Amino acid sequence: MSRALEHPRYNYKVVRQFAIMTVIWGIVGMTLGVTIAAQLVWPELNLGLPWTSFGRLRPLHTNVVIFAFGGSALFATSYYVVQRTCQARLCSDRLAAFTFWGWQAVIVSALITLPLGYTEVKEYAELEWPIDILLAVVWIVYASVFLGTIKRRQTSHIYVANWFYAAFILTVAVLHIVNSAALPVSAMSSVSMYAGAVDAMTQWWYGHNAVGFFLTAGFLGMMYYFVPKQAERPVYSYRLSIVHFWALIMVYMWAGPHHLHYTALPNWAQSLGMVMSIILLAPSWGGMINGMMTLSGAWHKLRTDPTLRFLVVALSFYGMSTFEGPMMAVKTVNALSHYTDWTIGHVHAGALGWVAMITIGSLYHLIPRVYGRTEMHSVALIAVHFWLATVGTVLYIAAMWVNGILQGLMWRAVNPDGTLMYSFIESVEASGAGYVVRTIGGLCWVVGMLVMAANVFMTVRQPQSLQRAPVQATA
Repeated sequence: MSRALEHPRYNYKVVRQFAIMTVIWGIVGMTLGVTIAAQLVWPELNLGLPWTSFGRLRPLHTNVVIFAFGGSALFATSYYVVQRTCQARLCSDRLAAFTFWGWQAVIVSALITLPLGYTEVKEYAELEWPIDILLAVVWIVYASVFLGTIKRRQTSHIYVANWFYAAFILTVAVLHIVNSAALPVSAMSSVSMYAGAVDAMTQWWYGHNAVGFFLTAGFLGMMYYFVPKQAERPVYSYRLSIVHFWALIMVYMWAGPHHLHYTALPNWAQSLGMVMSIILLAPSWGGMINGMMTLSGAWHKLRTDPTLRFLVVALSFYGMSTFEGPMMAVKTVNALSHYTDWTIGHVHAGALGWVAMITIGSLYHLIPRVYGRTEMHSVALIAVHFWLATVGTVLYIAAMWVNGILQGLMWRAVNPDGTLMYSFIESVEASGAGYVVRTIGGLCWVVGMLVMAANVFMTVRQPQSLQRAPVQATA
C-alpha cells in the first residue's frame, strides 16, 4: 500500500481492508441468496449435489451476509468512528490486523465446512466448535482494541455511537460463548451443552439478541455517526440518543421467547417475550425519530445526495421492521404468521432495508475519506445503486408478505367436518409467483452490489495525486 494513503494520525489501513471485504462478501452472500431463492422456483438448480442443496447453501447464505458482509462493515465503521470521535489511533495496529485476518479465516472456514454438511444445527450459530473458538478469540481481541482505543481517547466524553458499538461487541461475545458451549465428539462434530426446551431457549436468547445487538445496536452506531456527518447537521437530540441506548439494551435481552410461541417453553416465558417485544417498540421508534429529525433543515439534500438517501431510507425500514416485529410477537398474530414466508419478509425488511442500506450509505461516506478522496468516483452510480436496492427490497418483502398471509390462511382453513381444506403442497404451489418476484428482487440487489463494486474500484484507482492531497490537508 502506498505510503501516501497512510494517515499521519489514524490507522486507516485496517478500515480500508474491512471496507473492501464488505463489498466483496456482500456480492458473495447476496448471490448465494438469489441462488437458493431460485431453487425454490426451479428445484433442479440444486444440480442434484449435496453441496449445492438448499439445506446447505441456506445457512451459508445467512452466515456470509450476517457475519462476512455485516460483520466486516461493523469492523470497518467501528474502527473508523472510534478513532475519529476519540481523536486517538487504534491502541494496537498488530491486534487490529489480527482481527482482520482472523475474521476472514472464520468466514473462509464457513465457506468450506457448511457446504460439506458440518453444522451444529443452530440458527445463526451453525459453525462447528473449532471455528467457534477461533471466532471467540478474534472477537475478544476486537473488544480489547475497541475499548483500549476508547481508554486512550483525547476527548472528555464518549460519543454515543461508541456506546452502541461497545454494547454490541460485549454482548455478542457473551451470546456467542454461552450459546456455543458444546462437548466435542470429533474434530468437526459436537453435542450442545443444553438439551430440550433449555437448548431452544438458549438458542433464541442468542438468536434474537444476535438480531438485537449484532444487527441493530452495532448498526445504530453507524447511524449516530454517519447520518449527522452526511447531513452536516448535529444529532437532533443527544439526550434522546442516551435514553434510546439504555432503553434498548435493557429491554432487548428479554424478547427472545417470542420465537417459541406455542412450543414446550413455559407459557409465562412466552408471555414475557411478547410483552417485552411490545415495549421494545418505544426505544426503537425513539431512535428512528432521532435519526430522521437530524435531517431538520437538510431535507433538500436528498434531491442531490443519493448517499444520504441510503441512510434515510434505511431509517424508514428500521422504523417499519421494528413496528412489524412487536406486532408479530403478539400470540394471536404469531398464530397466523409463524413458520410462513411473512417471517422471511420481516427478516429481510430489516436485513436489506435497514442493515444493508445503512451499511452501503456509510461505506459511500467512508471509502472516499480513507482513500484520500473527497467523494466517490460517480455520484450517478450511487443513485443507480440506490434505486436498485430500494426496488429490490420492496419486491422482496411485498412478495413474502403476500405469500406469508396466504400460507397462514390456507393452513388454518378447515372444512365443516374439521378436516384441513388444503394440503401443504397446495400452499407451496400457491406461493410460486411470490418466489419468482422474490428472486427478481434479489437479482436487483446483486446487480446493485456489482455497481457498487465498480464504483469503489474506480474510486480506489484514481490517480495518485488526487488521493494524496486530502490526506496531507488532514495532516
